[in-house]
Amino acid sequence: MEKIKITFLGTGFSVPTRERNHPAILVETGPENILIDCGEGTQRQFRKAGLNPCKLTKLLITHWHGDHILGIPGLLQTLALSGYNRTLRIYGPKGTRFFLGKMLEMFIFLGGINYEIHEVEGKFFENENFFLEAAQMVHRRMPANAYSLVYKDRIRLDKNKLKKLKLPSSPLLKELQKGNDIKINGKTIKAKDVTYEEKGRKLTIILDTLFNNEAIKLAKNSDLIISEATYSEEDADKAKENYHLTVKQAAKITKESGSKKLMLIHISERYKTKMREFEKEAKKFFKNTSIPNDLDIVEI
Repeated sequence: MEKIKITFLGTGFSVPTRERNHPAILVETGPENILIDCGEGTQRQFRKAGLNPCKLTKLLITHWHGDHILGIPGLLQTLALSGYNRTLRIYGPKGTRFFLGKMLEMFIFLGGINYEIHEVEGKFFENENFFLEAAQMVHRRMPANAYSLVYKDRIRLDKNKLKKLKLPSSPLLKELQKGNDIKINGKTIKAKDVTYEEKGRKLTIILDTLFNNEAIKLAKNSDLIISEATYSEEDADKAKENYHLTVKQAAKITKESGSKKLMLIHISERYKTKMREFEKEAKKFFKNTSIPNDLDIVEI
């Protein structure tokens, strides 16, 4: 199964610091290069990471607060000036078409690219290998989405067993992969005897929201959750006031969804000199938790 490669282009909060840029996460899997959010300076983070933005196929927007979207105009302009020859598919919550239109009216765009805009909820993209799904979050009374990328379970052929049976390369092997028995030279080959199930994988990204059950439903059985945790538990009142998660709430979503690993971003700059303590607090609530830095890479 293809790897899911995740590059943290930006892990910061509303105000960037020397160490952390505004939120942006690049997910590479097969031919797809999917950018989730595009804070100011994201295109420069591409350069720092040695990545080519012209490989982008999709942009997923969680919501339309400035720290998550102010890098979009510059990125689109760079694509136009760099000969981008794809169609960029842009997905977001309700209002995305309106806000993007207004954004692009604010400067003189040189050249142009092809793009499509989709306002989404539920399953919104699917191919043979995986699907993308969105769920509405709760953030400052404005539309906001969280997203999951879900690789499907696949039936795989056991090459060693095929070799032992001396089965020739044939279109019939695809039938075995579909779970159908076949006959070759009068002999029945049962699919269950020469195949195995390869379990899928799941990545869920939850940014800027109050705690809610839809986040738990969306994240169910994720291999990795990337979540905001803007506040420590001692500042839970500020989290509620500003429509954000505490570290304890991000851990609760992970636990109750039966997920395996949690990575925390969008941590308030008030904790920037206390990241070790913040991570220790997170591990108290969910042991398999870490805090990535800008330009860190993980694979699942």
